[in-house]
Amino acid sequence: MERNEICPDDTEPIYLKLDSEEGIASLLTMDDFTAVYELADKTRREAVGDTVHLRAIIEFSNVCRRQCRYCGLNRDNRDIPRYRMSREEILASAEAAVKAGYRTIVLQSGEDDHFTSERLADIIREIKKMEIRRSRVSGSDRAAMAGPLLHPAVTVSCGERPRQDYEVWRKAGADRYLLKHETADPELYDRLHPCGTLEERIRCLKTLKELGYETGSGFMVGLPGQTPLTLAKDLLLLKEIPCRMAGIGPFISNPKTPLAGEPDGDTEMARRAVAVARLLLPEANLPLTTSLSILSGKEKKQAGSGGAGDVKSGEAGGNESSGDALPAENPFAFGANVVMKKVTPDKYKEAYEIYPARFKATDVEGDRQELEELIRSCGRIPL
Repeated sequence: MERNEICPDDTEPIYLKLDSEEGIASLLTMDDFTAVYELADKTRREAVGDTVHLRAIIEFSNVCRRQCRYCGLNRDNRDIPRYRMSREEILASAEAAVKAGYRTIVLQSGEDDHFTSERLADIIREIKKMEIRRSRVSGSDRAAMAGPLLHPAVTVSCGERPRQDYEVWRKAGADRYLLKHETADPELYDRLHPCGTLEERIRCLKTLKELGYETGSGFMVGLPGQTPLTLAKDLLLLKEIPCRMAGIGPFISNPKTPLAGEPDGDTEMARRAVAVARLLLPEANLPLTTSLSILSGKEKKQAGSGGAGDVKSGEAGGNESSGDALPAENPFAFGANVVMKKVTPDKYKEAYEIYPARFKATDVEGDRQELEELIRSCGRIPL
């Protein structure tokens, strides 16, 4: 979509700031961000419409060979029970999600070499055979299903792997791959990731693009040592790749990691980053991330609010798991158009602890219906 299709003349100064790190940093730190939020929401509406895409996420292994200093799954954390779901458990979870109406299954894990390329490819092929029931589709979408049966899309998020693995999964039917870069500052990346480099992460992202994946990345807002200029680097990297989806959310300190005790990221700055991402990538899928949902829920509770707008633990999230609560205001008013819902079996999901969160018991069908109702209450269309 061309820039002049989505912005009137009076918003041109905002767009002029999107071409440089300094310009984006100045946008992010504006005293009054209202005009940017409004433009991001207008851009979202005209580029991707009012649809909110619901994804079902299965966290099938919390085993990880990495030592990322912010992540509760890092291999040095001895305080969480490690698990691997069986093939049968993964497929049963996917089947339940598809029957509930989810059109995308997200397969996420730590970097676990137990799941070889062929082992995961077999699971992907089986999920791609599943059929989305017509009875779960309503309105104009039902007419679109008059043709061939629909099968779910599959998103994989298993970290850095050899090109051969990515090729095998793509041939097996994987549609998307999510690999967050976390920070585009090389020095900060090195401090946070003893086991890898930013250069290698970007190489993987470009490989995924070459193989035809709908490629996603993303980053945390509020990491120790981060500045508005590094956030600008993050946003421009999303555009450079370019990404078709991006998960952006605030850093949450995990007490079982080396960054225990660091202050959590600012939810307002995270929302601003999502809004700028929408302007840079008008047609991208931008999730309402888990971490933003969790911290927004905490802020809401601290303010003493509550009521029917609450979505309990596990209701909405980003590219990892589902969060604590959606914000009291319209959570989609700053450019987001995707929600990911955890459908990991109850006996495993508490152990998938990237950062601390509480989750209610899973009711795949009921949770989906509740989430659809909330999305409609925000003036959006769940899909």
